[in-house]
Amino acid sequence: MNVSIYQWSELSDQQRQTLLRRSETDINTVLPTVERIMEDVRARGDAALRDYALQFDHADLSSLPLTVSSAEFDRAEARLSAPVKRALEFSIENVRRYHQAQLSHSMPMQQIRGGVWAGERTTAVASAGLYVPRGRGSFPSMLYMLAVPAVLAGVETLVIATPPGPDGSVDDACLYAARLCGVERIVRCGGSQAIAALAWGTESVPAVVKIVGPGSVYVAAAKRVVAGLVDTGVPAGPSESIILADKYADPWKVSLDLLVEAEHGSDSSALLVTPSRALAEAVAAIVPELIAETPDSPDPRRTFLSDVFANYGGIIIADDLQHAAGIVNQFATEHLQIQTNEPYDTLGMIQNAAEILLGEHSVFSLANYAAGANAILPTGGNAACWSPVSVHDFQKRSSVVHITAQGYRQMRDHVIALADYEGFHSHAQALRRRDESLS
Repeated sequence: MNVSIYQWSELSDQQRQTLLRRSETDINTVLPTVERIMEDVRARGDAALRDYALQFDHADLSSLPLTVSSAEFDRAEARLSAPVKRALEFSIENVRRYHQAQLSHSMPMQQIRGGVWAGERTTAVASAGLYVPRGRGSFPSMLYMLAVPAVLAGVETLVIATPPGPDGSVDDACLYAARLCGVERIVRCGGSQAIAALAWGTESVPAVVKIVGPGSVYVAAAKRVVAGLVDTGVPAGPSESIILADKYADPWKVSLDLLVEAEHGSDSSALLVTPSRALAEAVAAIVPELIAETPDSPDPRRTFLSDVFANYGGIIIADDLQHAAGIVNQFATEHLQIQTNEPYDTLGMIQNAAEILLGEHSVFSLANYAAGANAILPTGGNAACWSPVSVHDFQKRSSVVHITAQGYRQMRDHVIALADYEGFHSHAQALRRRDESLS
């Protein structure tokens, strides 16, 4: 296979848009099916969840509770290997240290004017559903990226929903990670049916006010259906990454890193953006060799890589580093790695990227698992306005105002004038006639 190299300045506007397109599937095509499934779950509750587990996950849950038992957590811990346990403990501690610093404290009351005091009170959302996918493998890392900030925020009711395996079990590492995070309410259901259960509730699944976590096109469609009912969190779709590199970058390391996010699936995207043609050509020669070495079993990782570089991957040559940074900002990627001679200087050129990794040692792999910063990130260009999952996703703020008699007198006439101007009679009357007596 060949890795395409594009000279950005020579492309038409249409070619640029095509190159920068996302593989985000049009969810309108699956919405009718999703709506039917969700209405069924709303009507039949647990019975529908069991039916869909059998249909979609090939799991017969007739003899299993939908909620994972304490004994299953114990068995998972006993079966899991010591190296995996240590890796989970190490990574979760790093994620906890990072997110601990995000905890928002209430803004103290401050005097706006004499007799007018205002501040802000921060509290946790009452409940949240954490969706952990399983379609292309098991993802304990996604579980702790969601659970750690939610627990730190103080969410009272936390529910993890994840698809069961064919035997009805939930992945051992996911169970161990959940217990380490302090969450032991896990329900074995996935897809749009899980989103329906979390939004409306069933006999086994409590309804929540927020649902966070990445998933398939069916999960994305389900979130759209309930978006007016619950907060559906950060828009996270197919994985995408850009490496921004200059002539000083090592082609071998760039090539290795370019494949990291691409192996998530055929719908991922992976780009190298560079002003160096020499680097571009060297990477274009190495990448096919690395893909050829990638195993295609038990998961079709080689196929995923080949598909990505045939569709959503490639190399873009920019006029200079500033121009390259402009291309990156236009894409607003999920993952960005900067491999330049002065990465901190280059950082100043970047406005739109959900995750920014500086230097050749800051590998996507390390950030995905253990660097501490959250790895559940906005995709599809949403990094231009959305942020990574954090403690803030599980908190809300209330404005607190106290006005004394002095403050009331200062504001009264100004507010009457504005209320009259906007035509709000009762607003003005609440002030104009406040001193009248009922007698």
